[in-house]
Amino acid sequence: VQFVRCASMEFRFLVCWRLSFRANNVASRSAPDAAHPTPAPNDERTSVTEIPEHLLKRSRERRGALGLGGDEGSDTPATAASAPAKVEAGAAAPAVAAPAGRAAVPAPAAVPTAKPDTPVVVAYKRRKRVPFWAMAALSFMPVWGFMYARSVTASPQEVVGAIGTGVEVYGSCSSCHGGAGQGVASLGYAFADGEVLLTFPHIEDHLRYVYFGTSGYNLAGVESYGNPEREGGERIAGARGIMPNQGAETGGALTDYELLGVVCHERYTISGAEEAGEEYETWCGEDSPIYAALESGETTLLTVHEFDDTVIPIGPEPVPGSPPSE
Repeated sequence: VQFVRCASMEFRFLVCWRLSFRANNVASRSAPDAAHPTPAPNDERTSVTEIPEHLLKRSRERRGALGLGGDEGSDTPATAASAPAKVEAGAAAPAVAAPAGRAAVPAPAAVPTAKPDTPVVVAYKRRKRVPFWAMAALSFMPVWGFMYARSVTASPQEVVGAIGTGVEVYGSCSSCHGGAGQGVASLGYAFADGEVLLTFPHIEDHLRYVYFGTSGYNLAGVESYGNPEREGGERIAGARGIMPNQGAETGGALTDYELLGVVCHERYTISGAEEAGEEYETWCGEDSPIYAALESGETTLLTVHEFDDTVIPIGPEPVPGSPPSE
């Protein structure tokens, strides 16, 4: 019990030293010795024990730091603790003091009660979640939109033959005559709204002017081109911009079938001529024999009148245009 109450090494040493000293005293009294006879029962002996003051002070500080309480009478000097003590034979051993109580462990702090959810939070927790299949359905929305747009949009009709070729070639003409044939001031006349049909009532005159261009007409000394009876006056070569020569024999950029294709596109797609009649079937239709012959190289635009004697000769050089009655 003495060792359990000790909290520091110094106090353990002190108590052990006291007990050891007392045990030696008792043993020496109980053992018979001739030189030291056993005293009578009523004989009183005094034992003086000196404990260093610094050990007592350190013991008190340590016990105080551990919460075991200080020794009673800690203010008495060390010599007071070693005052003579009367030991009576047969007397009972002094009672051991009970260990001082430890400081009570503080109770854990109470857990704060959670605040109740606001109505907004409660409504959010109760709302229905988006089903898992909804995301898969939404991922197909772009595909569905594309398919729907394709279903309600009319597919562009593929144009073949001479007009199909002319659609591809006309891009080089749009800089002067406009993408929709509306014409460009000081560069080229308009083709839209039947204008090109008023200037060239016959497709052969149209082909001839595009083939030789302004320079060819000027070199040949031909001043006008197209319909000489055109309302508002006949067209004069070079009066409004320069028409480049496009024919293959004049160093132009187009082949004969490409030149026929772009002229057909200007007459029937842009100007709005009716896709019917002898001219369309002969020159611009999908089954046009002249377009097929030009594409295969069987004939040329300058010799096409030899291939089909019903057409007006285009070459071999520029000539004035013909009126609609011819």
